Amino acid sequence: MKVVFFSSKSYDEQFFNAANQGRHELDFHETKLSPKSAALAEGAEAICIFVNDNCGRETLQRLANFGVRYIALRCAGFNNVDLAAAQELGIKVVRVPAYSPHAVAEHTIALLLTLNRRIHRSYNRVREGNFALDGLVGFDLNGLTVGIIGTGKIGQIVAQLFQAFGCKILCYDVSQNEELLSRGAEYVDLDTLFSESDIISLHCPLLEATHHLIDENAISKMKRGVTIVNTSRGGLIDTTAVIRALKSGQIGNLAIDVYEEEDSLFFEDQSAKVLQDDTFARLLTFPNVIVTGHQAFFTDTALTQIASVTLGNLSELEESDTCSREVKPA
Repeated sequence: MKVVFFSSKSYDEQFFNAANQGRHELDFHETKLSPKSAALAEGAEAICIFVNDNCGRETLQRLANFGVRYIALRCAGFNNVDLAAAQELGIKVVRVPAYSPHAVAEHTIALLLTLNRRIHRSYNRVREGNFALDGLVGFDLNGLTVGIIGTGKIGQIVAQLFQAFGCKILCYDVSQNEELLSRGAEYVDLDTLFSESDIISLHCPLLEATHHLIDENAISKMKRGVTIVNTSRGGLIDTTAVIRALKSGQIGNLAIDVYEEEDSLFFEDQSAKVLQDDTFARLLTFPNVIVTGHQAFFTDTALTQIASVTLGNLSELEESDTCSREVKPA
């Protein structure tokens, strides 16, 4: 099967070629998928896309016209794909529901610890010969209450890691995780989680119901000085509302690996350019904010698994036109 990759990087080629072993014809392009760039897929049965590729109705119509039958997401999220339009056009969509939940969970804790103990600031000071401790005060995690929103595999692991620090765990999800319940976690409603948590960590998908889950109303219910961590999807957070709360002190710390307008920023070298996103630029000015560029998934274990599962999905589709990891509209 010929597969055209969009938003491809050197590491995608490395890990996919290693896992492919000649099974499929892989054609890599750095270009993001859009209605215009869809022409690159002409003659291919399948395309492989990432989190910030545009797979809306117009793009899908063009892909169908070029003969594309399958879309393979090399990620878990699928909010960038119009699933209803894909189904209408007879295009099947598959994804990687889990690759290395430990990678994302561990990055979540790494962000929190770095921000809390001001390690990023201390590192720069020491390199300049400044060993002063002013402005580097952190807080003990032991004894704090952590709210976990979304308790799938990643959320479960994050909760367990926080429990190892001696934290009390409050959870919110549409269904309860029995493993976490057996470990002493408590499920509560969102208002209770907001009002009682010292730290809130987001691990839910971006859906219509979760868009701007953290907005001005939600923030008003939180403890003053709350710490928020987001390694899930940028659209879960209303960035403008969060900036206001950072300025007022209602939010004490913010650690994010995702951003709601990241598609024009992340995965590219922007160091020689002037940032055009004023909201994002404002975020970077806060000393109590740390941002990484959607790298929580980025371990060799995860990249190996992503390549293996994605190619396995395509092989299933080639052999039987079905796949156990197909995504369909609700």
